[in-house]
Amino acid sequence: MTETFRLTTLANGMRIASEPMPHLLTSAVGVWVDVGTRHEHESVNGVSHLLEHMAFKGTETRSAKQIAESIEDVGGSLNAYTSREHTAYHARIMGGDLPLATEILADIVEHSTLDQEELERERKVVLEEIGQVEDTPDDLVFDLWQETAYPDQPLGRSILGPPEIVEAMPRQVLAEHMQRNYAPEQMILVATGQVEHDRLVELGQRWFGDLPRSPAEPFAKAEYRGGDLREDRELEQVHLVLGVEALTCHDPDIYALNLYSSIMGGGMSSRLFQEVREKRGLAYSVFSFVNAFPDTGTFGVYAGTGEGDLDELARVLTDELAGSADRISEVELVRAKAQAKAGLLMGLEHCAGVCEDAARHLLTYGRRIPRDEILSRIDAVTHDDIRRVARRMFQAPKPAVTALGPCRKLPEHDLLAARLRH
Repeated sequence: MTETFRLTTLANGMRIASEPMPHLLTSAVGVWVDVGTRHEHESVNGVSHLLEHMAFKGTETRSAKQIAESIEDVGGSLNAYTSREHTAYHARIMGGDLPLATEILADIVEHSTLDQEELERERKVVLEEIGQVEDTPDDLVFDLWQETAYPDQPLGRSILGPPEIVEAMPRQVLAEHMQRNYAPEQMILVATGQVEHDRLVELGQRWFGDLPRSPAEPFAKAEYRGGDLREDRELEQVHLVLGVEALTCHDPDIYALNLYSSIMGGGMSSRLFQEVREKRGLAYSVFSFVNAFPDTGTFGVYAGTGEGDLDELARVLTDELAGSADRISEVELVRAKAQAKAGLLMGLEHCAGVCEDAARHLLTYGRRIPRDEILSRIDAVTHDDIRRVARRMFQAPKPAVTALGPCRKLPEHDLLAARLRH
């Protein structure tokens, strides 16, 4: 643990964590719930996200307007998000208003009324959100790619859910989802910035201590399959995502994979940016990404290009990835390490970043990974580690390929797979 990080577990199993930052006058506080899209049955896909919206729409003691006014009257802000694995409700406030923010968070995650009239209004908002994604191809292509990588299973489904399911989802489904999953063993209260741990524990005990235990339901292990999805649309660009199975978040090589991704497509000096954009002018946007879960993981690249350049773009991307294990230089590895360490330290300079980081560590690893441990593991990555990771991914790849736009000139899936093979 870090010197300032502290963790207490209440009698009902809820964890309370704090990481004071004494030089700050503000605080960040949030409740993270260990439930997301991958915990949903196909028939209720989108329930976690819709419930997140409804939590702000009124409790037994506050209307939706009063929730907003309560936090904004003291200059604070309240927000939430849903991911494939977690749901989070978080606030930014002045340090002295931490008790108020904690009480409001407890109110919305424990006492939301899920009013039927509010539900009808809010489902329209979510349907508009779904429509916005449909109209944003560089967002939509990632949802389609996730479905291609993990077909017919929860991890491959959209966080927002299909519009026909959201439109018909009854109030009772939301109530049962909250009752089943918003249990103390599945929730973490985290505060950073101006915070005293013992006081936070008192607040946690007061507002969450009476919640009854309810064991978490296991989720099905994901199975990466890969595949090919091409949706021809009348767009100015083809939006292409190409990826392969990679590492879980617990794999010892995960730090090497993140550095590899940085080298390949993590910034303006990266291999893909230099080759695809700077040398050839094939794309305005090109980058790589890593998704690491407890039971599976992926590495991929995104690029958007015109129809006439699609074949050349696909060739350049696959050639760069296939030969990458033997071409990465010492200079590139040193630069990637510097970027990773700087990104980590810069993200920990504000309390919201520290709060998010601590919650993610606790949910994923069951502990707060000390900053110095992360830095030392970054420094310890060698050329051999990078080469090993690249060879693991591209020795016999089963790529997931998704293209959205005028994609008729994209090479066939088998050819792309052959080009990726190391």
